[in-house]
Amino acid sequence: MVTKNKYIPLIIGVAIAAGVVIGGKLNFSDTSDNLFSTNSKKDKLNRLIDYIDYEYVEDVNTDSIVDVTVNGILNNLDPHSSYIPKEDLERITENMKGNFVGIGINFYPYKDTIAVIKPTEGGPSERAGIMSGDRILYANGDTLYGRKIDNDLLGEKLRGEKNTKVKLTVFRKGEDELLEFDVKRKEIPIKSVEASYMLTDDLGYIKMNRFAESTFDEFKEALDELQELGAEKLALDLRDNPGGFLGIAEQIADEFLEDDKLILFTRDKKGTEERTYATRRGDFEAGEIYILINENSASASEVIAGALQDNDRGIIVGRRSYGKGLVQREMALGDGSAVRLTVSRYYTPTGRSIQKPYVNGANKDYYNDYLKRLRTGELVDEENIVVDDSLKFTTPKGKVVYGGGGIIPDVFVPVDRLFDNETINYLRRRGHFGYFVFEELDKDRSIYANISKYDFINNFEVSDDIVVKFETYVNQRERTNITFVAYNEEVRRLIKATLARQLFDDNAFEEIINKEDIMVQEVILLSTETPNFIQD
Repeated sequence: MVTKNKYIPLIIGVAIAAGVVIGGKLNFSDTSDNLFSTNSKKDKLNRLIDYIDYEYVEDVNTDSIVDVTVNGILNNLDPHSSYIPKEDLERITENMKGNFVGIGINFYPYKDTIAVIKPTEGGPSERAGIMSGDRILYANGDTLYGRKIDNDLLGEKLRGEKNTKVKLTVFRKGEDELLEFDVKRKEIPIKSVEASYMLTDDLGYIKMNRFAESTFDEFKEALDELQELGAEKLALDLRDNPGGFLGIAEQIADEFLEDDKLILFTRDKKGTEERTYATRRGDFEAGEIYILINENSASASEVIAGALQDNDRGIIVGRRSYGKGLVQREMALGDGSAVRLTVSRYYTPTGRSIQKPYVNGANKDYYNDYLKRLRTGELVDEENIVVDDSLKFTTPKGKVVYGGGGIIPDVFVPVDRLFDNETINYLRRRGHFGYFVFEELDKDRSIYANISKYDFINNFEVSDDIVVKFETYVNQRERTNITFVAYNEEVRRLIKATLARQLFDDNAFEEIINKEDIMVQEVILLSTETPNFIQD
Protein backbone atom coordinates (compact mmCIF):
# COMPACT_ATOMS: atom_id res chain seq x y z
CA MET A 1 0.00 0.00 0.00
CA VAL A 2 1.15 3.53 -0.77
CA THR A 3 -0.66 6.26 1.15
CA LYS A 4 -0.18 10.00 1.24
CA ASN A 5 1.23 10.92 4.61
CA LYS A 6 -1.64 13.23 5.57
CA TYR A 7 -5.20 12.92 6.74
CA ILE A 8 -8.03 14.94 5.28
CA PRO A 9 -11.17 15.12 7.48
CA LEU A 10 -14.19 13.57 5.89
CA ILE A 11 -17.50 13.68 7.77
CA ILE A 12 -20.48 11.63 6.70
CA GLY A 13 -23.04 9.34 8.24
CA VAL A 14 -21.74 6.15 6.75
CA ALA A 15 -20.65 6.33 3.17
CA ILE A 16 -18.07 7.48 0.67
CA ALA A 17 -17.24 9.74 -2.20
CA ALA A 18 -18.38 7.23 -4.76
CA GLY A 19 -21.96 8.09 -3.99
CA VAL A 20 -23.12 6.93 -0.58
CA VAL A 21 -24.25 9.55 1.89
CA ILE A 22 -26.25 8.35 4.87
CA GLY A 23 -27.39 11.25 6.99
CA GLY A 24 -24.58 13.63 6.15
CA LYS A 25 -22.19 15.06 3.61
CA LEU A 26 -18.57 14.37 2.78
CA ASN A 27 -16.27 17.31 3.38
CA PHE A 28 -12.88 17.40 1.62
CA SER A 29 -10.83 20.41 2.60
CA ASP A 30 -9.55 20.75 -0.96
CA THR A 31 -12.88 20.62 -2.82
CA SER A 32 -15.74 22.99 -3.44
CA ASP A 33 -18.73 23.11 -1.10
CA ASN A 34 -21.11 21.63 -3.60
CA LEU A 35 -18.95 18.66 -4.64
CA PHE A 36 -21.14 16.25 -2.75
CA SER A 37 -24.46 18.07 -2.92
CA THR A 38 -27.62 16.06 -2.75
CA ASN A 39 -28.63 14.19 -5.89
CA SER A 40 -31.01 11.42 -6.82
CA LYS A 41 -28.45 8.60 -6.57
CA LYS A 42 -27.56 9.52 -3.03
CA ASP A 43 -31.18 10.09 -2.09
CA LYS A 44 -32.02 6.63 -3.39
CA LEU A 45 -29.51 4.99 -1.07
CA ASN A 46 -30.57 7.20 1.84
CA ARG A 47 -34.19 6.23 1.36
CA LEU A 48 -33.39 2.54 1.03
CA ILE A 49 -31.49 2.49 4.33
CA ASP A 50 -34.30 4.47 5.99
CA TYR A 51 -36.97 2.11 4.64
CA ILE A 52 -35.07 -0.91 6.00
CA ASP A 53 -34.46 0.81 9.32
CA TYR A 54 -38.08 1.86 9.90
CA GLU A 55 -40.26 -0.51 7.90
CA TYR A 56 -38.54 -3.90 7.53
CA VAL A 57 -40.39 -6.72 9.25
CA GLU A 58 -37.44 -7.62 11.50
CA ASP A 59 -34.81 -5.58 13.34
CA VAL A 60 -31.75 -5.10 11.16
CA ASN A 61 -28.35 -3.67 12.03
CA THR A 62 -28.24 -0.94 9.40
CA ASP A 63 -24.63 -0.17 10.31
CA SER A 64 -23.65 -3.59 8.97
CA ILE A 65 -25.67 -2.92 5.80
CA VAL A 66 -23.77 0.32 5.30
CA ASP A 67 -20.45 -1.50 5.81
CA VAL A 68 -21.43 -4.04 3.16
CA THR A 69 -22.52 -1.23 0.81
CA VAL A 70 -19.26 0.69 1.26
CA ASN A 71 -17.18 -2.43 0.73
CA GLY A 72 -19.22 -3.33 -2.34
CA ILE A 73 -18.62 0.07 -3.90
CA LEU A 74 -14.90 0.08 -3.15
CA ASN A 75 -14.43 -3.47 -4.41
CA ASN A 76 -15.72 -2.36 -7.79
CA LEU A 77 -13.29 0.56 -8.06
CA ASP A 78 -9.82 -0.97 -7.84
CA PRO A 79 -8.06 -3.63 -5.75
CA HIS A 80 -6.54 -1.18 -3.28
CA SER A 81 -9.32 1.23 -2.31
CA SER A 82 -10.49 -0.13 1.01
CA TYR A 83 -12.78 0.49 3.96
CA ILE A 84 -11.38 0.36 7.50
CA PRO A 85 -14.01 -0.31 10.19
CA LYS A 86 -13.82 1.58 13.45
CA GLU A 87 -12.67 -1.47 15.38
CA ASP A 88 -9.64 -1.89 13.10
CA LEU A 89 -8.64 1.72 12.52
CA GLU A 90 -6.84 2.32 15.81
CA ARG A 91 -4.66 -0.77 15.39
CA ILE A 92 -3.80 0.05 11.77
CA THR A 93 -3.08 3.70 12.56
CA GLU A 94 -0.89 2.69 15.48
CA ASN A 95 1.08 0.30 13.30
CA MET A 96 1.68 2.96 10.65
CA LYS A 97 2.59 5.57 13.24
CA GLY A 98 5.40 3.33 14.43
CA ASN A 99 4.77 3.32 18.17
CA PHE A 100 2.20 2.82 20.91
CA VAL A 101 1.95 3.51 24.62
CA GLY A 102 2.44 0.39 26.72
CA ILE A 103 4.71 -1.50 29.09
CA GLY A 104 7.13 -2.91 26.49
CA ILE A 105 6.98 -6.70 26.45
CA ASN A 106 6.78 -9.41 23.82
CA PHE A 107 4.51 -12.11 25.20
CA TYR A 108 2.55 -15.27 24.46
CA PRO A 109 -0.90 -16.06 25.81
CA TYR A 110 0.71 -19.36 26.82
CA LYS A 111 -1.60 -22.08 28.17
CA ASP A 112 -3.53 -20.11 30.80
CA THR A 113 -1.11 -17.24 31.53
CA ILE A 114 0.62 -14.28 29.93
CA ALA A 115 4.20 -15.46 29.45
CA VAL A 116 6.88 -12.85 28.78
CA ILE A 117 9.07 -13.87 25.84
CA LYS A 118 11.33 -10.87 26.20
CA PRO A 119 10.93 -7.35 27.54
CA THR A 120 11.66 -4.59 25.03
CA GLU A 121 15.29 -3.55 25.34
CA GLY A 122 15.45 -0.34 27.34
CA GLY A 123 11.67 -0.34 27.75
CA PRO A 124 9.68 0.29 30.93
CA SER A 125 9.22 -3.39 31.82
CA GLU A 126 12.92 -4.17 31.50
CA ARG A 127 13.79 -1.13 33.60
CA ALA A 128 11.28 -2.22 36.23
CA GLY A 129 12.84 -5.71 36.44
CA ILE A 130 10.51 -7.88 34.34
CA MET A 131 12.41 -10.84 32.85
CA SER A 132 11.95 -13.38 30.06
CA GLY A 133 9.86 -16.30 31.28
CA ASP A 134 7.89 -14.27 33.84
CA ARG A 135 4.14 -14.93 33.99
CA ILE A 136 1.99 -11.84 34.51
CA LEU A 137 -0.91 -12.86 36.73
CA TYR A 138 -2.46 -9.53 37.75
CA ALA A 139 -2.49 -5.94 36.54
CA ASN A 140 -3.65 -3.47 39.20
CA GLY A 141 -5.26 -6.43 40.96
CA ASP A 142 -7.26 -7.57 37.91
CA THR A 143 -6.80 -11.22 36.92
CA LEU A 144 -4.95 -11.86 33.67
CA TYR A 145 -4.90 -15.63 33.71
CA GLY A 146 -7.43 -18.35 33.01
CA ARG A 147 -8.54 -20.68 30.28
CA LYS A 148 -9.79 -17.91 28.05
CA ILE A 149 -7.55 -14.86 28.08
CA ASP A 150 -9.34 -11.97 26.40
CA ASN A 151 -7.00 -9.99 24.13
CA ASP A 152 -9.13 -6.85 24.43
CA LEU A 153 -8.88 -7.07 28.21
CA LEU A 154 -5.11 -7.46 27.97
CA GLY A 155 -4.85 -4.35 25.83
CA GLU A 156 -7.06 -2.43 28.22
CA LYS A 157 -5.04 -3.43 31.29
CA LEU A 158 -1.50 -3.28 29.97
CA ARG A 159 -1.77 -0.22 27.74
CA GLY A 160 -2.94 3.22 28.76
CA GLU A 161 -1.99 6.88 28.93
CA LYS A 162 1.66 7.81 28.72
CA ASN A 163 3.45 8.05 32.12
CA THR A 164 0.63 6.30 33.98
CA LYS A 165 1.62 3.34 36.16
CA VAL A 166 0.39 -0.23 36.32
CA LYS A 167 1.17 -2.60 39.18
CA LEU A 168 2.03 -6.07 37.83
CA THR A 169 1.98 -9.21 39.93
CA VAL A 170 4.33 -11.80 38.48
CA PHE A 171 5.14 -15.46 38.97
CA ARG A 172 8.82 -16.28 38.37
CA LYS A 173 10.29 -19.76 38.44
CA GLY A 174 12.62 -20.26 41.38
CA GLU A 175 10.94 -17.59 43.51
CA ASP A 176 8.95 -18.68 46.55
CA GLU A 177 6.56 -15.74 46.40
CA LEU A 178 4.87 -13.69 43.72
CA LEU A 179 6.73 -10.55 42.68
CA GLU A 180 5.29 -7.07 42.23
CA PHE A 181 6.51 -4.38 39.85
CA ASP A 182 5.33 -0.83 39.26
CA VAL A 183 5.73 -0.18 35.53
CA LYS A 184 5.34 3.29 34.03
CA ARG A 185 3.81 3.20 30.54
CA LYS A 186 5.91 4.77 27.81
CA GLU A 187 5.94 5.01 24.04
CA ILE A 188 7.06 1.67 22.65
CA PRO A 189 8.45 1.60 19.10
CA ILE A 190 7.02 -0.77 16.50
CA LYS A 191 10.17 -1.38 14.51
CA SER A 192 10.24 -1.07 10.75
CA VAL A 193 13.93 -1.92 10.51
CA GLU A 194 14.06 -5.57 11.51
CA ALA A 195 17.81 -5.96 11.14
CA SER A 196 20.95 -4.02 10.34
CA TYR A 197 24.46 -5.44 10.45
CA MET A 198 27.61 -5.94 8.35
CA LEU A 199 27.52 -8.80 5.85
CA THR A 200 31.19 -8.30 4.98
CA ASP A 201 33.88 -5.81 5.91
CA ASP A 202 32.44 -3.20 3.53
CA LEU A 203 28.88 -4.43 2.81
CA GLY A 204 26.11 -3.39 5.18
CA TYR A 205 22.63 -4.91 5.35
CA ILE A 206 19.31 -3.32 6.32
CA LYS A 207 15.96 -5.11 6.30
CA MET A 208 12.70 -3.12 6.46
CA ASN A 209 9.22 -4.59 6.87
CA ARG A 210 7.08 -1.53 6.02
CA PHE A 211 7.14 2.24 5.47
CA ALA A 212 5.66 3.80 8.60
CA GLU A 213 6.03 7.33 9.98
CA SER A 214 9.11 6.29 11.96
CA THR A 215 10.77 4.25 9.20
CA PHE A 216 13.04 6.92 7.73
CA ASP A 217 14.46 7.82 11.15
CA GLU A 218 15.08 4.14 11.88
CA PHE A 219 16.66 3.64 8.47
CA LYS A 220 18.90 6.69 8.81
CA GLU A 221 20.08 5.62 12.25
CA ALA A 222 20.90 2.14 10.95
CA LEU A 223 22.68 3.53 7.87
CA ASP A 224 24.78 5.92 9.97
CA GLU A 225 25.85 3.07 12.27
CA LEU A 226 26.79 0.85 9.33
CA GLN A 227 28.82 3.63 7.71
CA GLU A 228 30.69 4.09 10.98
CA LEU A 229 31.51 0.36 10.82
CA GLY A 230 32.96 0.78 7.35
CA ALA A 231 30.00 0.17 5.02
CA GLU A 232 30.75 1.50 1.53
CA LYS A 233 28.14 -0.81 -0.01
CA LEU A 234 24.60 -1.52 1.15
CA ALA A 235 22.06 -4.31 0.70
CA LEU A 236 18.56 -2.94 1.34
CA ASP A 237 16.22 -5.90 1.84
CA LEU A 238 12.64 -5.04 0.81
CA ARG A 239 11.43 -8.60 0.36
CA ASP A 240 7.88 -9.15 1.66
CA ASN A 241 7.60 -5.41 2.37
CA PRO A 242 4.02 -4.40 1.39
CA GLY A 243 4.69 -0.67 1.40
CA GLY A 244 3.26 2.22 3.40
CA PHE A 245 3.66 5.98 3.24
CA LEU A 246 4.79 7.32 -0.13
CA GLY A 247 6.68 10.24 1.41
CA ILE A 248 8.85 7.88 3.46
CA ALA A 249 9.83 5.93 0.35
CA GLU A 250 10.75 9.21 -1.35
CA GLN A 251 12.97 10.20 1.57
CA ILE A 252 14.82 6.89 1.51
CA ALA A 253 15.29 6.97 -2.27
CA ASP A 254 16.69 10.49 -1.85
CA GLU A 255 19.53 9.04 0.26
CA PHE A 256 20.82 7.17 -2.80
CA LEU A 257 20.17 9.58 -5.68
CA GLU A 258 22.12 12.63 -6.76
CA ASP A 259 20.57 16.09 -6.55
CA ASP A 260 17.65 16.81 -8.88
CA LYS A 261 17.23 13.22 -10.07
CA LEU A 262 13.55 12.40 -10.59
CA ILE A 263 12.29 9.92 -7.99
CA LEU A 264 8.75 9.51 -9.34
CA PHE A 265 5.71 11.43 -10.48
CA THR A 266 2.02 10.98 -9.75
CA ARG A 267 -0.96 11.74 -11.97
CA ASP A 268 -4.57 12.13 -10.80
CA LYS A 269 -7.86 11.82 -12.72
CA LYS A 270 -7.55 15.39 -14.01
CA GLY A 271 -4.10 14.71 -15.40
CA THR A 272 -2.43 16.88 -12.78
CA GLU A 273 1.14 15.76 -12.21
CA GLU A 274 3.25 16.06 -9.07
CA ARG A 275 6.97 15.37 -9.50
CA THR A 276 9.39 14.50 -6.71
CA TYR A 277 13.12 15.07 -7.15
CA ALA A 278 16.13 14.14 -5.08
CA THR A 279 17.42 16.95 -2.89
CA ARG A 280 20.86 17.93 -1.65
CA ARG A 281 20.23 15.60 1.27
CA GLY A 282 21.64 12.12 0.82
CA ASP A 283 24.41 10.29 2.64
CA PHE A 284 24.83 7.29 0.34
CA GLU A 285 24.85 8.81 -3.13
CA ALA A 286 28.30 7.40 -3.97
CA GLY A 287 28.06 3.99 -2.30
CA GLU A 288 27.13 0.77 -4.07
CA ILE A 289 23.49 -0.14 -3.45
CA TYR A 290 21.69 -3.45 -3.90
CA ILE A 291 17.89 -3.63 -3.53
CA LEU A 292 16.45 -7.07 -2.70
CA ILE A 293 12.87 -7.64 -3.87
CA ASN A 294 10.49 -10.53 -4.39
CA GLU A 295 6.90 -11.15 -5.45
CA ASN A 296 5.63 -9.67 -2.16
CA SER A 297 7.57 -6.40 -2.41
CA ALA A 298 4.87 -3.86 -3.18
CA SER A 299 4.03 -0.21 -3.52
CA ALA A 300 6.54 1.94 -1.60
CA SER A 301 9.11 -0.85 -1.98
CA GLU A 302 8.58 -0.65 -5.74
CA VAL A 303 8.92 3.13 -5.65
CA ILE A 304 12.48 2.79 -4.34
CA ALA A 305 13.40 -0.07 -6.68
CA GLY A 306 11.93 1.76 -9.68
CA ALA A 307 13.56 5.08 -8.84
CA LEU A 308 17.01 3.52 -8.59
CA GLN A 309 16.62 1.24 -11.60
CA ASP A 310 15.37 4.03 -13.86
CA ASN A 311 18.22 6.30 -12.79
CA ASP A 312 20.81 3.58 -13.55
CA ARG A 313 21.66 3.54 -9.87
CA GLY A 314 22.46 0.31 -8.06
CA ILE A 315 21.44 -3.26 -8.77
CA ILE A 316 17.96 -4.72 -8.22
CA VAL A 317 18.27 -8.35 -7.11
CA GLY A 318 15.59 -11.01 -6.74
CA ARG A 319 12.28 -11.70 -8.47
CA ARG A 320 9.59 -9.57 -10.13
CA SER A 321 7.86 -7.41 -7.55
CA TYR A 322 4.12 -7.34 -6.76
CA GLY A 323 3.00 -4.66 -9.20
CA LYS A 324 1.13 -1.90 -7.34
CA GLY A 325 1.28 1.57 -8.86
CA LEU A 326 -1.75 3.20 -7.24
CA VAL A 327 -1.68 5.86 -4.51
CA GLN A 328 -4.26 5.95 -1.73
CA ARG A 329 -5.25 8.72 0.63
CA GLU A 330 -6.83 7.89 3.98
CA MET A 331 -9.99 9.82 4.74
CA ALA A 332 -11.92 9.76 8.01
CA LEU A 333 -15.62 8.97 7.77
CA GLY A 334 -16.65 10.74 10.96
CA ASP A 335 -17.83 7.69 12.90
CA GLY A 336 -14.40 6.29 13.76
CA SER A 337 -14.04 4.41 10.49
CA ALA A 338 -12.07 5.48 7.42
CA VAL A 339 -11.61 4.81 3.75
CA ARG A 340 -8.40 4.53 1.79
CA LEU A 341 -9.31 5.78 -1.64
CA THR A 342 -7.10 5.57 -4.71
CA VAL A 343 -6.49 9.17 -5.77
CA SER A 344 -3.69 8.87 -8.33
CA ARG A 345 -1.23 6.61 -10.10
CA TYR A 346 2.50 6.85 -9.71
CA TYR A 347 5.10 6.47 -12.43
CA THR A 348 8.80 5.68 -12.28
CA PRO A 349 11.31 8.21 -13.67
CA THR A 350 11.22 6.72 -17.19
CA GLY A 351 7.43 7.12 -17.21
CA ARG A 352 6.35 3.54 -16.65
CA SER A 353 3.44 2.43 -14.51
CA ILE A 354 4.23 -0.83 -12.72
CA GLN A 355 0.58 -1.44 -11.74
CA LYS A 356 -0.43 -4.92 -12.84
CA PRO A 357 -3.70 -5.19 -14.77
CA TYR A 358 -7.02 -5.47 -12.98
CA VAL A 359 -10.63 -5.64 -14.15
CA ASN A 360 -13.71 -4.61 -12.17
CA GLY A 361 -11.84 -3.74 -9.02
CA ALA A 362 -10.78 -6.50 -6.65
CA ASN A 363 -11.01 -9.98 -8.10
CA LYS A 364 -9.61 -13.44 -7.47
CA ASP A 365 -7.27 -13.41 -10.45
CA TYR A 366 -5.60 -10.25 -9.16
CA TYR A 367 -4.96 -11.63 -5.70
CA ASN A 368 -4.02 -15.09 -6.99
CA ASP A 369 -1.28 -13.69 -9.17
CA TYR A 370 1.32 -15.49 -7.03
CA LEU A 371 -0.22 -18.85 -7.90
CA LYS A 372 -0.08 -17.91 -11.58
CA ARG A 373 3.60 -17.07 -11.29
CA LEU A 374 4.19 -20.36 -9.51
CA ARG A 375 2.27 -22.29 -12.15
CA THR A 376 4.07 -20.69 -15.09
CA GLY A 377 7.49 -21.27 -13.55
CA GLU A 378 8.34 -17.58 -13.28
CA LEU A 379 9.57 -17.98 -9.71
CA VAL A 380 12.30 -20.42 -10.71
CA ASP A 381 13.31 -19.24 -14.20
CA GLU A 382 13.50 -15.64 -15.40
CA GLU A 383 12.87 -16.82 -18.99
CA ASN A 384 9.26 -17.40 -17.91
CA ILE A 385 8.67 -13.74 -17.00
CA VAL A 386 6.17 -12.39 -19.53
CA VAL A 387 6.80 -8.80 -20.69
CA ASP A 388 4.74 -6.48 -22.86
CA ASP A 389 6.86 -4.91 -25.62
CA SER A 390 4.38 -2.07 -25.89
CA LEU A 391 5.36 -1.09 -22.34
CA LYS A 392 9.10 -0.95 -23.02
CA PHE A 393 11.08 1.97 -21.63
CA THR A 394 14.75 2.93 -21.74
CA THR A 395 16.88 4.38 -18.94
CA PRO A 396 19.33 7.25 -19.58
CA LYS A 397 22.17 4.73 -20.04
CA GLY A 398 20.21 2.55 -22.44
CA LYS A 399 18.95 -0.21 -20.19
CA VAL A 400 15.56 -1.60 -21.22
CA VAL A 401 12.90 -1.77 -18.50
CA TYR A 402 9.23 -2.70 -18.64
CA GLY A 403 6.00 -1.44 -17.16
CA GLY A 404 2.72 -3.22 -16.67
CA GLY A 405 3.23 -5.37 -13.62
CA GLY A 406 6.03 -4.98 -11.12
CA ILE A 407 9.76 -4.29 -11.21
CA ILE A 408 11.79 -6.93 -13.06
CA PRO A 409 15.15 -7.30 -11.27
CA ASP A 410 18.52 -6.74 -12.92
CA VAL A 411 19.80 -9.97 -11.36
CA PHE A 412 17.28 -12.81 -11.04
CA VAL A 413 17.39 -15.16 -8.04
CA PRO A 414 14.97 -18.12 -8.08
CA VAL A 415 12.83 -18.99 -5.11
CA ASP A 416 14.65 -21.12 -2.53
CA ARG A 417 12.60 -24.31 -2.71
CA LEU A 418 13.96 -25.58 0.60
CA PHE A 419 13.30 -22.38 2.52
CA ASP A 420 9.98 -21.78 0.76
CA ASN A 421 8.75 -25.27 1.53
CA GLU A 422 4.99 -25.37 2.08
CA THR A 423 5.24 -27.46 5.25
CA ILE A 424 7.90 -25.22 6.79
CA ASN A 425 5.90 -22.09 5.99
CA TYR A 426 2.81 -23.64 7.54
CA LEU A 427 4.69 -24.41 10.76
CA ARG A 428 6.00 -20.86 10.88
CA ARG A 429 2.54 -19.34 10.36
CA ARG A 430 1.15 -21.54 13.12
CA GLY A 431 3.80 -20.28 15.52
CA HIS A 432 5.18 -23.74 16.30
CA PHE A 433 8.82 -22.66 16.20
CA GLY A 434 8.20 -19.82 18.65
CA TYR A 435 6.14 -21.85 21.11
CA PHE A 436 8.53 -24.79 21.03
CA VAL A 437 11.61 -22.63 21.61
CA PHE A 438 9.87 -20.81 24.46
CA GLU A 439 9.09 -24.11 26.18
CA GLU A 440 12.66 -25.33 25.73
CA LEU A 441 14.07 -22.11 27.17
CA ASP A 442 11.57 -22.20 29.99
CA LYS A 443 12.93 -25.52 31.22
CA ASP A 444 16.30 -23.99 32.10
CA ARG A 445 17.35 -20.57 30.85
CA SER A 446 20.64 -20.76 32.73
CA ILE A 447 22.03 -23.03 29.98
CA TYR A 448 22.38 -19.96 27.78
CA ALA A 449 23.29 -17.43 30.46
CA ASN A 450 26.98 -17.20 29.56
CA ILE A 451 26.69 -17.40 25.76
CA SER A 452 27.27 -14.10 23.98
CA LYS A 453 25.23 -13.12 20.93
CA TYR A 454 28.29 -13.31 18.69
CA ASP A 455 29.28 -16.75 20.00
CA PHE A 456 25.73 -18.07 19.64
CA ILE A 457 25.40 -16.91 16.02
CA ASN A 458 28.75 -18.29 14.92
CA ASN A 459 29.27 -21.38 17.05
CA PHE A 460 26.08 -22.72 18.61
CA GLU A 461 24.71 -25.91 17.05
CA VAL A 462 21.17 -27.24 17.41
CA SER A 463 21.41 -30.92 18.32
CA ASP A 464 19.63 -33.78 16.57
CA ASP A 465 17.84 -34.40 19.84
CA ILE A 466 16.24 -30.93 19.71
CA VAL A 467 15.07 -31.51 16.12
CA VAL A 468 13.48 -34.82 17.15
CA LYS A 469 11.79 -33.09 20.09
CA PHE A 470 10.41 -30.46 17.74
CA GLU A 471 9.07 -33.12 15.38
CA THR A 472 7.29 -34.83 18.28
CA TYR A 473 6.00 -31.46 19.51
CA VAL A 474 4.50 -30.59 16.11
CA ASN A 475 2.91 -33.99 15.57
CA GLN A 476 1.26 -33.92 18.99
CA ARG A 477 -0.29 -30.51 18.33
CA GLU A 478 -1.19 -31.03 14.70
CA ARG A 479 -2.23 -34.66 15.21
CA THR A 480 -0.23 -35.61 12.14
CA ASN A 481 2.83 -37.67 11.33
CA ILE A 482 5.17 -35.09 9.77
CA THR A 483 8.81 -36.08 9.33
CA PHE A 484 11.62 -33.62 8.71
CA VAL A 485 13.99 -35.90 6.83
CA ALA A 486 13.76 -33.88 3.60
CA TYR A 487 14.35 -30.49 5.25
CA ASN A 488 16.14 -31.33 8.47
CA GLU A 489 18.73 -28.58 8.04
CA GLU A 490 16.08 -25.92 7.43
CA VAL A 491 14.25 -26.90 10.61
CA ARG A 492 17.54 -26.84 12.50
CA ARG A 493 18.33 -23.36 11.18
CA LEU A 494 14.88 -21.98 12.07
CA ILE A 495 15.07 -23.41 15.58
CA LYS A 496 18.47 -21.78 16.08
CA ALA A 497 17.27 -18.46 14.62
CA THR A 498 14.17 -18.47 16.85
CA LEU A 499 16.32 -19.23 19.88
CA ALA A 500 18.50 -16.26 18.94
CA ARG A 501 15.46 -13.99 18.62
CA GLN A 502 14.13 -14.93 22.05
CA LEU A 503 17.55 -14.80 23.72
CA PHE A 504 18.86 -11.69 21.96
CA ASP A 505 16.93 -9.79 19.27
CA ASP A 506 15.50 -9.80 15.73
CA ASN A 507 18.91 -8.89 14.37
CA ALA A 508 20.32 -12.20 15.57
CA PHE A 509 17.44 -14.05 13.90
CA GLU A 510 18.17 -12.44 10.52
CA GLU A 511 21.92 -12.98 10.78
CA ILE A 512 21.40 -16.72 11.22
CA ILE A 513 18.77 -17.01 8.47
CA ASN A 514 20.85 -14.98 6.03
CA LYS A 515 23.88 -17.25 6.33
CA GLU A 516 22.05 -19.68 4.03
CA ASP A 517 19.78 -17.23 2.20
CA ILE A 518 20.56 -17.60 -1.50
CA MET A 519 19.55 -14.03 -2.39
CA VAL A 520 21.74 -12.52 0.33
CA GLN A 521 24.59 -14.76 -0.73
CA GLU A 522 24.11 -13.59 -4.34
CA VAL A 523 24.43 -9.98 -3.20
CA ILE A 524 27.63 -10.78 -1.31
CA LEU A 525 29.00 -12.37 -4.47
CA LEU A 526 27.97 -9.40 -6.63
CA SER A 527 29.60 -6.97 -4.21
CA THR A 528 32.95 -8.70 -4.65
CA GLU A 529 32.80 -8.51 -8.44
CA THR A 530 33.24 -5.48 -10.70
CA PRO A 531 31.42 -2.67 -8.87
CA ASN A 532 28.46 -0.88 -10.37
CA PHE A 533 28.41 -3.08 -13.48
CA ILE A 534 24.97 -1.78 -14.41
CA GLN A 535 26.19 1.79 -14.58
CA ASP A 536 29.29 0.92 -16.65
